[in-house]
Amino acid sequence: MPRYALKVEYHGAPFVGWQRQRDQVSVQGMIEAALAKLEPGPHAIAAAGRTDAGVHALAQVAHCDLERDWTPFRLSEALNHHLKPAPVAIVACAVVADDWHARFSALERRYLFRLLMRRAPATLEHGLVWQVPRRLDVAAMRAGAAHLVGHHDFTTFRSTICQAKSPVKTLDALEIAEVEGIAGPELHFTLRARSFLHNQVRSLVGSLERVGAGSWRPDDVKTALEARDRAACGPVCPPHGLYLAGVRYGVDPFA
Repeated sequence: MPRYALKVEYHGAPFVGWQRQRDQVSVQGMIEAALAKLEPGPHAIAAAGRTDAGVHALAQVAHCDLERDWTPFRLSEALNHHLKPAPVAIVACAVVADDWHARFSALERRYLFRLLMRRAPATLEHGLVWQVPRRLDVAAMRAGAAHLVGHHDFTTFRSTICQAKSPVKTLDALEIAEVEGIAGPELHFTLRARSFLHNQVRSLVGSLERVGAGSWRPDDVKTALEARDRAACGPVCPPHGLYLAGVRYGVDPFA
């Protein structure tokens, strides 16, 4: 029974998230239904990360086991045919070892958060960015972000319903880049870690926005982190600016 790795792109707006839920439309459920059109099911696929409702993906990674030997090209083409018209696409496919696992073999996840700084309502980028009506102090935000990189207890910056056994994580990078987007100036937050807590990225970006707006000082981020108290977190930013941008493995299965 061959195993296949799938690189998946999707627009998160129509879905309750990645994970299959009873009587709800999920990305996982859409792909499993497409697989059932190719081979009798039931199918259960595993992914590198479970994105929340409204969160997008540029390069989610999942794996599936099938009875038939498919060429990766034919499998991706067949899945994309059956996924239409949902905003989900298989952008790459590869045969992997039987013990390769999309989640447990991953060494790092990378997330991108897009923040648009403009007063006029976004039209072309609606649902793809978080919009704030003012310019933010990027230097101050970078100073605040420096307190978050490294090995910390991130209790302040995780959801109260997070199911992770420990709030201690290592954040390898939190970079903030100024970009001129098609709708105006954007800030791109890139965060890298082996794994993340539930709502961690949105909590971190929401708190850093407070720094950029002048409501917090950069050192207030350190104070919030050390509080280990969810009440110390800034506002959690909306999901539609967040993208699962990539997953790193020891050997890239799609190379």
